[in-house]
Amino acid sequence: MAERDSGRVEIEAVCFDLDDTLCRYNQRGVDVLDQAFQKAGLSPLWTVEDYYGRYRDYLEASTDADDLRRRCFADLALDAGHGREAGHAVAETFSEVRDQEAVELLPGARDVLDALAAEYRLGLITNGAPGMQRTKLEATGLDDRFETVVYAGYDTAPKPAAEPFERALEDLGSSTDRTVYVGNSLSSDVAGARAAGLVSVWIPATDAVTEPAEPAPTYRLEALRELSTPPW
Repeated sequence: MAERDSGRVEIEAVCFDLDDTLCRYNQRGVDVLDQAFQKAGLSPLWTVEDYYGRYRDYLEASTDADDLRRRCFADLALDAGHGREAGHAVAETFSEVRDQEAVELLPGARDVLDALAAEYRLGLITNGAPGMQRTKLEATGLDDRFETVVYAGYDTAPKPAAEPFERALEDLGSSTDRTVYVGNSLSSDVAGARAAGLVSVWIPATDAVTEPAEPAPTYRLEALRELSTPPW
């Protein structure tokens, strides 16, 4: 865990990522992809590991999660010897199969938000379509927990651009050195927070992620519930 200079100003706002930081899907990605191939009338052309291994390559070029998946699946289809249209078809059926209400809070999420709300202003900065992300917030009971919600890729450029973080700071009336951003992705959350000048907290989504971490977060925690006692 990185340590901050004790002379720094006090934190007044904390913003969060949503997916795999506060909540996660109940549906397994492998099952959704298998059903997507079936609905598209195709045999499996790539694995969910192929998808997860490639999606970060499309973060800067994509406007939202659906666009990212469409681009990624098109290239995976080409790699499998098929046309881009096959990838587009699977991307569409993947979105149809994925149930945005089938989500659950990560352990400790509600307690952490309750604890932090007593001392800090809270915001959410999430890549994804507003309707899709609002559905998750409503399904998990978090729709009234944040003073501002920035739908990056729609309201602004997607993370890791600095713009969505700057929008949240403006809405919260906070400054970069007084705001913390919490997320599970180094390439999207930590990189974006660093680009905007925020303090970053990285909580890896799985134990498979190992050091050294690049880009380096201000703090690394092993579980969300550790935020009940903030490290800053």
